[in-house]
Amino acid sequence: MAQPPLNPDGSLLSARALALSYGAPVGLWRRAERQRVLSDVNLSIAPGERVALVGRSGSGKTSLLRALLAIEALDDGEIECQSRRVYPGSTAALRWYRRAVQYIPQDPAASLDPRMSVLRQVCEPLLRLCDERAPAARACEALALVGLGLEFHDRRRGELSGGQAQRVTIARAIAPRPQLVIADEPMSGLDLPIRRQVGEVLRHLSEAEGTALLLVSHDLAAVALLCSRILVMSEGRIVEDRPTRELIAAPRHPATRALVEAARATQPGPSPAPWCCERL
Repeated sequence: MAQPPLNPDGSLLSARALALSYGAPVGLWRRAERQRVLSDVNLSIAPGERVALVGRSGSGKTSLLRALLAIEALDDGEIECQSRRVYPGSTAALRWYRRAVQYIPQDPAASLDPRMSVLRQVCEPLLRLCDERAPAARACEALALVGLGLEFHDRRRGELSGGQAQRVTIARAIAPRPQLVIADEPMSGLDLPIRRQVGEVLRHLSEAEGTALLLVSHDLAAVALLCSRILVMSEGRIVEDRPTRELIAAPRHPATRALVEAARATQPGPSPAPWCCERL
């Protein structure tokens, strides 16, 4: 008998009971022990929704990100996108999924080929993933959406600032017109003014293109202004999943309280959470 869909409520992305462990050799004659890094993870993201996934280092954020990108072989669990089962799934389902879900890496400079022009790098996923008839025109459109005009098209990686390189990776991610973009620490390592610019670019793209966002970060303050809902990870589990304002005003789990306190310590102002109260 066929199983019911994971997302009867119309969610864009749904994951159920995800579990993942890694093996670690412990000796020549002993079997490898397994270390559990994800345990019974459940989540859903609605079309056009902006969600943050936050947690300290070692909490399981990266493992979950890799699982949602279908680049990890899970021990257990299922993933659906637009009511289509993609994990476990067929090769055709995975190919479709990798167009529907795009990725923004943490280190933009390292992800860009130093020999290729900006325009060519944004064209690349269109040539590999899509049936786009005019890839250069769509690449130009994507670059314009992130604020990079014609003068940037022929530049190489070494001719870009950190913020400009991040915009190129964002343009490359949105060029195939995905339903969801997963961003790994998209504002990490950037100066505060550039972080704000990148945040505004992501907000604008989400609103203009109707693209859902999952922003993965260890810094609650960096994503609170962008996201209406926050998932908190600790020890391989999602320990809180609540609207941003509610979670920050009254954190329940110790891991959440630690993240909120760390964010407050870096933000000015007398309000308990002035950095999350605008433009959600």
